[in-house]
Parts: sequence; C-alpha cells; structure tokens
Amino acid sequence: MTVPTDPDRRLTDLEIKAAYTEDLLDQLNAVIVRQQQEIDALRRLVQALQQQMPQAGQPVFRSLRDELPPHY
Repeated sequence: MTVPTDPDRRLTDLEIKAAYTEDLLDQLNAVIVRQQQEIDALRRLVQALQQQMPQAGQPVFRSLRDELPPHY
C-alpha cells in the first residue's frame, strides 16, 4: 500500500471540495426554482386581488351591517 504524497492528497481534497460544491450548487438552484415558482404564484394572486378591488373614484356599496361593531 502506498502512502499518498502531498500532491495526491491535495488533489483528492480538491476533488472532494469540488463534489461538495457541485452538490451545494444543485441545492441552491433547486431553492431558486422553488422561490421563483412561489413568486409567480404570489404575483398571480395579487393580480387576482387587484381585479376584485373596486376602481378608485367609483362609489363603494357598503351595508350598515358591515359598520356594526362585532358585539351587536
């Protein structure tokens, strides 16, 4: 059995670090994809809510029941 020389050990360490770096990069890419999907879903939700809101300047029908405090 041969003892790894210093350059061999350094090369092995670099290969290990490269493998960990590639794994981390894949994980980060997955996080970015998930976050972008969530952002897109939230944008669609905000857009839908904006369409439900009455336009500025238009009178808003309000029932007096809506104005009652909760204890009535």
